[in-house]
Amino acid sequence: MGDFTDFEGVFNSFIKRILDPDLLMKIGVGLLQLAGILIVGKLLLKLGNYLIDRLFEEKTKYDQYVKRRNKTLQIVLKSALRYILYFLGGTMGLDVLGVPTTSIIAGAGVVGLAVGFGAQNLVRDVITGFFILFERQFSIGDYVKVAGIEGIVQEIGLRVTKVRNFDGDLHIIPNGKIEQVTNLSSETRRIVIDAPIDYDQNIKEAIDILKELANELKEEFPQIKEGPTVQGVQELAGSSVNIRLVAMAEPMESWQIARIIRQRVKERFDEKGIEIPYNHMVIVNKQ
Repeated sequence: MGDFTDFEGVFNSFIKRILDPDLLMKIGVGLLQLAGILIVGKLLLKLGNYLIDRLFEEKTKYDQYVKRRNKTLQIVLKSALRYILYFLGGTMGLDVLGVPTTSIIAGAGVVGLAVGFGAQNLVRDVITGFFILFERQFSIGDYVKVAGIEGIVQEIGLRVTKVRNFDGDLHIIPNGKIEQVTNLSSETRRIVIDAPIDYDQNIKEAIDILKELANELKEEFPQIKEGPTVQGVQELAGSSVNIRLVAMAEPMESWQIARIIRQRVKERFDEKGIEIPYNHMVIVNKQ
C-alpha cells in the first residue's frame, strides 16, 4: 500500500509539473518558434531558387555551351543555398530547444578546418572548375593545351576536365592542375607556308605563279578567311630560296588547309616548270 501511495504521489507531481501554465507557455512558444523557423526557411529556399532560376533563365539565343554552364551554376548555387539554410535553421532550432549552439559551431569550425586541410585539392578543383565555366575560358569541342595535354575538350565539369588527343586517348585532368590554358580554337588560325625554289629559278616568275594560285585557293575554299598572301622571299637557305605564303583559316580547319596549299604549290610548280630543290645523289662511273 505504501508503494502505491508513493507512485501516486510521483505521478500527481509529474502531472502537476506538466500542466504548469509557465511550462505550457514555454512549450507553446518553442513550438511556434520551431514552426516559424521551418516556414521561413522553406520560403527563403523557394525564393532563393526562384531568383537563381531567373538569374540563369534560358534564352533561345544562348549556345549549347552557355546553356550547359548556366545549368551547372544553377545546381551549384541551389545546393549551396540549401545547405546554408539547413545549417542556420538547425542551429536556430537547437537554440530554441535549449541546446548550447556555441560549442556546436566551434566544433563544426574545427571539423571544417580539418576537412578543409584534408580536401584542399578537391576544393581547389571545384573552385577552378567554377571559374572555368563562369569565365568561359574554353568550351566543349575546343582544341586546347592544358596541363601539358593537347587535344579536343570532351567534357567540362566542376572537378575535372576531359581532353581527348588525336591518338584517341582520353585525359582526365583535375581542374586544380589547370594553371594555364592555350585555346587553339580562336576565331581564325594563322597558316604559314614556305615554298622553296631552286637558286637557278626566276624568283619573280615563281612569286607571280604563287599569287595566281593564292587567288584560286581563296575562291575555292571558304574556310580560308584571309589570304593566302604571298609575302615574298623569306629566306636564302643553303640550297633553296624560300618564298612565304600566309593565310588565316577557320579553327580546326587550318591543318587541312595547310596540307592542301603545300600540295597545290608542288603541283603548280611542276606544271610551270619551277624546280624545287631536294637532296639527291649523283653517281659518276669513271669507266
